[in-house]
Amino acid sequence: MSGTVTVSVVGASGYSGAELVQLLLRHRGVRLHKLFANSSAGKSFAELYPRFRKEADIVLETYSPEAACQSDCVFLALPSGEAMHLVPELLARGKKIIDLGGDFRLKDVARYERFYTHAHAAAELLPQAVYGLTELNRAAIQHATLLANPGCYPTSIILPLVPLLQSEIISPERITITSVSGVSGAGRHASIDLHFCEVNESVKAYKVGEHQHLPEIEQALFDFSGKAVSISFVPHLIPITRGIYTTIHATLLKDVSLSDIEQVYARFYAHEPFVRYSATLVPQLKGVVHTNFIDIGFRIRQETRQLIVLSAIDNLLKGAAGQAVQNFNLMFGFEETEGLK
Repeated sequence: MSGTVTVSVVGASGYSGAELVQLLLRHRGVRLHKLFANSSAGKSFAELYPRFRKEADIVLETYSPEAACQSDCVFLALPSGEAMHLVPELLARGKKIIDLGGDFRLKDVARYERFYTHAHAAAELLPQAVYGLTELNRAAIQHATLLANPGCYPTSIILPLVPLLQSEIISPERITITSVSGVSGAGRHASIDLHFCEVNESVKAYKVGEHQHLPEIEQALFDFSGKAVSISFVPHLIPITRGIYTTIHATLLKDVSLSDIEQVYARFYAHEPFVRYSATLVPQLKGVVHTNFIDIGFRIRQETRQLIVLSAIDNLLKGAAGQAVQNFNLMFGFEETEGLK
């Protein structure tokens, strides 16, 4: 499809929703049609986010399928457990859907219900949902009608690990992953745990061993590398607004140099517009925030046969809205970088 695509955003008042609106406003092939945010309905979008004054003075509406279905594509930027109630009717009306939440990422409904701690209301649609990790699933994304945008932590982990697992450079056993994230990853809802006084000058691990992204990481690593993995994943909250920094420790299966590792990434990602890798540069958050890039670095500790892989992304862009627009571009036949550079 080419020409102008009309788009609606459900959940536009949240942080990811606002980032999505900003990207869509500068997309040359998009007409931003409707913005929905039930709790803020009746307010101007620019009233919630003053930086959009004279750019997006769109009045937020209460969601209705009739209004949303006036668009060609509907983005859902909602907390987990909400999109599943909207998707069946949107699909029945022939709309293409990009879900930024977690409702359609997992194929195993039992694992979804265990890690998300609620029942799935549209489990029959899980098999048709396409996992939107752009660089690894491009062909399927192009034909998707229901796209499940990946989680932010999984994006920072899967992209660095799949080339190494596929090339059998590292063991799939006992991969240890530590990630730190800015507070915007928790969304815009009020919570005492996210107050300035609670997060400032502190670091806190959370959902240790039970984070909802754990089964997503395991599923995607198997799907894209063919390797069943055993991983330990511990996320941490740090007192910054945005960004995710991930450190991965894996055991080497063969003697390799930094140049060998760089060549592996080159084979996978040399022509990918948003993947940057380096054997010499160490990623840092200030190099990726407000961009759709993932930066990957790596070091080898020969004494222990350990490979240490580092990655950095903006959780609101490559980890959410930016990747959603990247997938939208594939689904509707636009240049993949449109609206993102």
